[in-house]
Amino acid sequence: MLVIGVTGGIGSGKTAVTDEFTRLGITIVDADVAARTVVANGKPALQEIASRFGQHILLENGDLDRAALRTIVFKEPEQRKWLEQLTHPLIRQEIIQGLQEAQSPYVILASPLLIESGQNKLVHKTLVVDVPVELQIKRTTSRDNNSAEQVQAIIQAQIPRHDRLKHADYVIVNDQDLVHLRQQVELQHQQFLKMSQQDES
Repeated sequence: MLVIGVTGGIGSGKTAVTDEFTRLGITIVDADVAARTVVANGKPALQEIASRFGQHILLENGDLDRAALRTIVFKEPEQRKWLEQLTHPLIRQEIIQGLQEAQSPYVILASPLLIESGQNKLVHKTLVVDVPVELQIKRTTSRDNNSAEQVQAIIQAQIPRHDRLKHADYVIVNDQDLVHLRQQVELQHQQFLKMSQQDES
């Protein structure tokens, strides 16, 4: 089955794009959902994280305190590396399972770290959702209650915009309204349907 990777920096509007593909009946396998699933309450990976970082990394209900963990791993590259070595193979398995179970004409793998994590090896084509950095900061600060400095740090930790665009087979520029975005998604959808039909023939 044709697999399209969708990625973009924080605040670029990846979710708005994948919501439009969902509306068109396309299955979305979301790497963020997979990442949450593998560290869910009761999963072995969560036990390992708690053993390494201490019980304070857990919320009262036993779930992972993602904000607390994020603070640690953004400050300490070694801890981040350890966490990635633990979770990335598990996330990959979860994603592959989701892609194999998809029933739509083609399937989308939505991942903010598609390129950095090597998940782009699981896709046939890559679609980048792109916006200017100023807009990324503006959207994210108003949406997530993060400071501009925090957002800037996250942007710095992600692959640079120009490098991400180098990996793009297709680009959706999401700097206007939802109507404009919807039109771009519709065009891509038609293209992907044609490609998936060619794959079958």
